[in-house]
Amino acid sequence: MPIAFDSTRRARPLLGTFVEIEVAAAAGSDAAAAIDAAFDAVAEVHRLMSFHEHDTDVSRLNREAGIRPTRVHAWTFQVLEAAVEMHRRSRGVFDVTVAPVLQAMGLLPGLDGAPVIMPEWRVTDPIELSSEQTVRFRSPAIEIDLGGIAKGFAVDRAIEVLRGFDIPGGLVNAGGDLRVFGQGPHTVHLRDPGDPLRLLARIELTDEALASTARRFDLVDGAAPGVSAIIDPFTGKPTGAVTGATVRAPSCMIADALTKVVMISGTGAGDLLAHYGASALLISVDGEVQITSDWPQAVHLAA
Repeated sequence: MPIAFDSTRRARPLLGTFVEIEVAAAAGSDAAAAIDAAFDAVAEVHRLMSFHEHDTDVSRLNREAGIRPTRVHAWTFQVLEAAVEMHRRSRGVFDVTVAPVLQAMGLLPGLDGAPVIMPEWRVTDPIELSSEQTVRFRSPAIEIDLGGIAKGFAVDRAIEVLRGFDIPGGLVNAGGDLRVFGQGPHTVHLRDPGDPLRLLARIELTDEALASTARRFDLVDGAAPGVSAIIDPFTGKPTGAVTGATVRAPSCMIADALTKVVMISGTGAGDLLAHYGASALLISVDGEVQITSDWPQAVHLAA
């Protein structure tokens, strides 16, 4: 006789959004303990990598790494390794050193209340990583923000915890950056970034991750979407190449980071997507939907 599973779903405010965890587990299992432990993992990522709090690894790096090598937690180092590799493979398109631009736009706070200093030039290979798990910036003017990759990393850590409890299947969703595991497929509904009150597509996922980004939109006031919060590092301005991008990838960290590359490079990100085993759906500024050729069977566009 097949085992019957109950579904348990909980949510907490973390990472600047609501993080939702849903698991399917047999009655009497450790589902509640597994969910608590998964939330603890997400909270640890927040404690290490938030730009907004004074004592995180990211804040310490922004104060000190331009002056001297600074040691960080293994998880922060792992995210920085992925960010540096993505920066290199994308030829500088993915760039976590755009924090001063986001500060100037009012999307990030100033460092300890100090005025924002915009770097006068772009530094090649701005982040040095050592085998001793230390980090050094090539200029004191460099500041990083891991908001474009750490949320996906947190989702991956939560999934790892749930699997460690032998949970047979579930979902972790951090404000639209999500990953599913276990028997599928899971169905995810995608909002139209040009008209966020309209459904754009239904996507089927099995043991994989999905991340989306688009122009900024407030569901409360219902105003038309504004400019993008994704900064093109070559112009120092919000990108306008694409209205919205959704990426499917084996891990949520990679899906999260690749959405920024697709928003800036559009269809030019094809080789990078292929390298990471990822697929993408993008919406051009004129509303045209484009899907990479390896993915259309799992994407069902709304009528």
